[in-house]
Formats: sequence, structure tokens, C-alpha cells
Amino acid sequence: MPDVPSSNVPDRNLALELVRVTEAAAMAGGRWVGRGDKNRADGAAVEAMRALISTVEMRGTVVIGEGEKDNAPMLFNGEKVGDGTGPEVDVAVDPIDGTTLTAKGMPNAIAVMAVSDRGSMYDPSAVFYMDKLVAGPEVADVVDIRLPAAENVRRIAKAKKQQPEDVTVVMLDRPRHDTLAQEVRDSGARIKLISDGDVAGAISAARETTGIDLLLGVGGTPEGIITACAIKCLGGVIQGRLWPQDDDERQKAIDAGHDLDKVLTTDDLVTSDNCFFVGTGITDGELLQGVRYSRGRATTNSIVMRSKSGTVRVIESHHVLDRTAGLPRSEG
Repeated sequence: MPDVPSSNVPDRNLALELVRVTEAAAMAGGRWVGRGDKNRADGAAVEAMRALISTVEMRGTVVIGEGEKDNAPMLFNGEKVGDGTGPEVDVAVDPIDGTTLTAKGMPNAIAVMAVSDRGSMYDPSAVFYMDKLVAGPEVADVVDIRLPAAENVRRIAKAKKQQPEDVTVVMLDRPRHDTLAQEVRDSGARIKLISDGDVAGAISAARETTGIDLLLGVGGTPEGIITACAIKCLGGVIQGRLWPQDDDERQKAIDAGHDLDKVLTTDDLVTSDNCFFVGTGITDGELLQGVRYSRGRATTNSIVMRSKSGTVRVIESHHVLDRTAGLPRSEG
């Protein structure tokens, strides 16, 4: 394998710089919590994220962005981000994973971002949804998306020396999951239904302290790729199969060379072993606390991960707002 110039390899912990970006997005979007306007919340988060991302020492290309699905004017797929120095990287962003959660003041809205070596993130060719399974390191070798839900529950319970009744499965609350939810209930397992935010739900399934054992069901393909970066850092497993919504999307996928029956693994979704994931809570949830505001100050709670070192940090940051309002000024 040819040597790669050191300037093209993200050797330093970029995540410690990237967390400023998700903090800014969370603080901007957090001002709209419970105000019933998800579009203005998302717009505020996008603008703040884009301003701060321009200060990061990287030559980034957005490959998972606001994108075609959202008809976004900023942080769109193909946009160049960073300050133009440093390594070349793929960038995946979701300024608010859970815009409806934010608008309604509900739990588990987060601002997220992932970075990996250039060319390493999966291209889903405009297939916006994916059937997914996510679980933590303890059961990564025993679960399989091709198995019935009840069998995966049984295997998880056995691996953890528990009963199926002890297992908790998270899934999006959608009519398409009615049959799946009944299968899980029939197995004896518990279900946590979430209205939005399947990045937070997936990462909760991979973290030991959240009380979630497994994520199942159809969610966003972009969110699946972002989750794969987190799984590279945490260990565990994500498996997915593309889920076209209609015949036109199905044909696009086939024309792009995708095998719709193939089970995509963590390494398929992100080929690089040098990934970075950062997330900052907007509203409180199992994974992170939301933004707190008080007398010109804000407190944020973030998770910062790097796959190369396996380091996972949870960071509480205190911001003086009149010193951070003039983005893209660094908070320090």
C-alpha cells in the first residue's frame, strides 16, 4: 500500500475541534426548543454549524448533509468545509437529529457530526431510508438483521445472561413498524418508541449505561452512516439494508449498482478505521443532557469519540454567550 502524505491523514484528534461545531449548533437550535417551529430551529442550527465548521483545520467535503432530501442551501452534499488546511476528509452532519423533538421540547434531540478519511463513507445513491439493526459490543457477534426480531431478542438475552423480558428495543414510532413492534412484544421484550432522532437511539443501543439493548427498524440512510462512525468508535455493530420508498428510488439504486438484498455492515458504511464522532445534546435524553441557559451563559453536554484510539469523552462546557455570539469566534 503506498504511503499517504501525513498532511492527508487526520492523525490529531479532530473531534476535540469538531465539538465546538456541534456545541454551536446545539446552542442555536436550543433557543427554539418547545416553540413549535422545527424549520426555524433547524435553520438556526445549520447557520451556526456552518459558521464554526469553517474554522476547523481540515479540507472537508460534505457527503452526508442537509442534502437533496431537505433541499438545503447550506451544508449540502458536495460542499467544501473547513479552513482549507489539514487532512482531506469526508464530513457527515446533522445539525439537529430530531427537529420535531426540538420543536415539541421532547427528549433526545442532538446536534451531530462525523468525519472520516476522504472517500471512506458509503454513497447510498439517493436512497434515503435503510432497515437497520444496532447493538453494543457485548452482543455484536450474535445478532443478525436477517433473523426474526424474537430470535435476536433471545440471543441478546442469552449473551447477557438475562431473560427476554429484560431486553429493551428502541424503534421509531411509525406505522411501518407495527408488525415489527408486535413481534418484539410477543418475544417478551420491552419497547421504547421514539418519534424521531434515530442517531441518538442507535448510539444508546450501543452504550451500556442507557438501558437500551437493540435498535431495530427503518430509519434514515444518512443517519445510518453517521451512526456507523460512532459504532467504529464504540464497538458494537450496525447492519443495514437499503429500503427504497418507491419504484423510482428502487430503480435509481439498481442503476447505481446497489444490491438491495445485501446486508451492509459497519465496514461497508464507513471503510476507514480513523473516524471521529461528536454529538451535543439539545434536549435531555438517555445519551446526553440538553442545553441549559442561565443569565447570559449556556451549559452544553457532548460526547466526543475517536475510533483510532477508542477514546470516548463526555464533555460539559460552560459558555459566556456574549463572547460566543460573534461566530465563528472560538469559545476556547
